[in-house]
Amino acid sequence: MADTINQFLGLDVGSWFGYVVTSLIHCALLLQVVAVGALVFIWMERKIAGRIQDRLGPTRVGGRFGWLQTLADGLKLITKEDLIPADADRMLFKLAPYVAFMASFSAFLALPFADGWVGQHVNTAVFFVLAVLGLEVFGVILAGYSSGSKWSLFGAIREAAQVVSYEVPLGLCVVVPVFLCGTMNLVTIANKQAGLFTNWLVFHDPFTFCTFWVYFTCATASVNRAPFDLAEAESELVAGFHTEYSGLRWSFFFMAEYGSMFLVSGLATLLFFGGWHGPIPLFGPQMLDWAYAPGGADWALSGYLANLAGCTNFILKAVVGVIFMIWIRWTFPRLRIDQVITTCLKYCVPIAAVCFLGALVWEAMDIPSPNNLNLMSGQPSSTVREHWVLPQKPPATDEKTTPPAESGKPVAMKQSLRPANATLANHRPGQPEPLTQGGDQ
Repeated sequence: MADTINQFLGLDVGSWFGYVVTSLIHCALLLQVVAVGALVFIWMERKIAGRIQDRLGPTRVGGRFGWLQTLADGLKLITKEDLIPADADRMLFKLAPYVAFMASFSAFLALPFADGWVGQHVNTAVFFVLAVLGLEVFGVILAGYSSGSKWSLFGAIREAAQVVSYEVPLGLCVVVPVFLCGTMNLVTIANKQAGLFTNWLVFHDPFTFCTFWVYFTCATASVNRAPFDLAEAESELVAGFHTEYSGLRWSFFFMAEYGSMFLVSGLATLLFFGGWHGPIPLFGPQMLDWAYAPGGADWALSGYLANLAGCTNFILKAVVGVIFMIWIRWTFPRLRIDQVITTCLKYCVPIAAVCFLGALVWEAMDIPSPNNLNLMSGQPSSTVREHWVLPQKPPATDEKTTPPAESGKPVAMKQSLRPANATLANHRPGQPEPLTQGGDQ
């Protein structure tokens, strides 16, 4: 895309301007995904909570279903007065919401929505997403520390303890799909699950199935959602770490929360549910054969439509995960802080470790699973390679072995410099080198 922009503007192919414009376009598109997603998810949460509580939810702004209620609330927050407590650390207080939001937003840069539709193709995308997502807790800690309120500080301390504890089983769960696929590249992991839904890693064996549920539990806790939302705990801490916030900065915390919900659900989709591949390979080689290699010479409108359908499929799967988190919040009661830590240390960590070892033994013993059937698979999983792996070239040899000398051992002798000529230019590896004038006889 950068080269296309440079050519359109009449600049050099390798000019920095095209790369800067491309990066800005990617960031703008991802920002729209996070912002619009937050608006939709807030509306969905209000409607689902209303139905669970035998209410209607929003019904005023935007027709009978209240489609525009969240947008109206967002505009109201923009016009609200920005209040800063007298005892607050003003710089950290202002910075905290943006730190939390940027951590959630930056993780989307390495999250692929389809084959080739990714902000930045990172070969260690799994590690990058988890590492960047874990930085969101720093925004919460800064908010609680800088507010000058004991309620905010208590919430920040709870969030720090909770996130640190649940990162351990979360990492163990993520490692299972990584070693099954042999890569940390999310695009490669998703492509290894192409074909029927039986190729999804969640159906690989009973241990991966259990691993997904442990992952979902830990992901719900890591994004501070009920019943693990102890950092907010309205019944104990007023509003927790964002008690003293108002207006636009208060809304950034919620955009970060809902963005993180979509992020962990999308990561679960890529690791366990085939990513952008549907339950039936409609666009695969066995049916319409619309799939194409990104950047290849066989690009066509059909390939673009296939990626568009894959992106839609990915978003729908991730939205289902978000809806499930919303349903959990309004169904189960909030846990105490001791119950949250106990759930992590006594249950999630041992179960994740057992599932990791079980999946390892299952794979080592080559026990049959639905993934081995390869029913309508787009390509065998063994043929899927990393995008960055290039064909290996034969190594250049600078030495040759001469016949044995008087000592009886071969002597390595460096070749003399030879003038470049047509004979040497046409020489191919594996054939004896021709004798040329000026060379070794």
